[in-house]
Amino acid sequence: PESSGKTTLATHIIAESQKLGGNCAFIDAEHALDPAYAKKLGVNLEELLISQPDTGEQGLEIADSLIKSGGIDVLVIDSVAALVPRAELEGDMGDSLPGLQARLMSQALRKLTSSIAQSNTLVVFINQLRMKIGVMFGSPETTTGGNALKFYSAVRLDIRRIGAIKEKDEIIGNQTRVKVVKNKVAPPFKVVEFDIMYGEGISKLGELVDLGVKAEIIDKSGSWFAYNEHKIGQGRENVKTFLKENPKIAIEIENKILQNAGIVEKAMMEGEVSSKEEIIEDSNDKE
Repeated sequence: PESSGKTTLATHIIAESQKLGGNCAFIDAEHALDPAYAKKLGVNLEELLISQPDTGEQGLEIADSLIKSGGIDVLVIDSVAALVPRAELEGDMGDSLPGLQARLMSQALRKLTSSIAQSNTLVVFINQLRMKIGVMFGSPETTTGGNALKFYSAVRLDIRRIGAIKEKDEIIGNQTRVKVVKNKVAPPFKVVEFDIMYGEGISKLGELVDLGVKAEIIDKSGSWFAYNEHKIGQGRENVKTFLKENPKIAIEIENKILQNAGIVEKAMMEGEVSSKEEIIEDSNDKE
């Protein structure tokens, strides 16, 4: 859906790749990339290749050239819906050109698949939802550009805004849910929820609160949160403010979360326990 955080998530992927020394490119078919916002999310704009193609064919040819070069680690295409075929742009308003974009995407993906495999490039296609007319049963939602992308993609994410984050009467962010609807490299249908704050991107502090509660590092009783038997705030937003003002405690909580995650991963790899709950209980007993 619109304004759900698709471009924000893709921009974070670019920022994290650049931190690891990766080379990234952004094909801005929507002509909507905000450089100032991308910079706030941690993107190095001087090292980011940005293209704003005039037609869908031009955008996909640029993508093919970048992938074949072998010098790009992450390529984001925003969005499939904006990759308009040349024939449609040169035609008149109201011209009926059924299946044109779907054929373009199908042809392009047949070419790109081999190049992606050889270059080991991560290609992120952002897409938009449309509604099917006259659907009586099942979901009426569909994505643009035909079905080819659904079949060729290794991972598909469904990103939705599920709520608003308010400060008094002002909305300062969105609560976002991401569901893995297809995954060729791991079990699918995993769901994650996080906050996207306006002008800041994905809230790391919000993740610390949620993961801390889940791992029982932060105690939650009603609307109150406590850490090491000391109350740190009433309400989730107040806890985030507390952690922002006390970065040492935030780092301490993060390290404990990572430590717990390491124990879980190691034990699951060795097949010692069957559930994360057993691991957390065991680690608490050792302490």
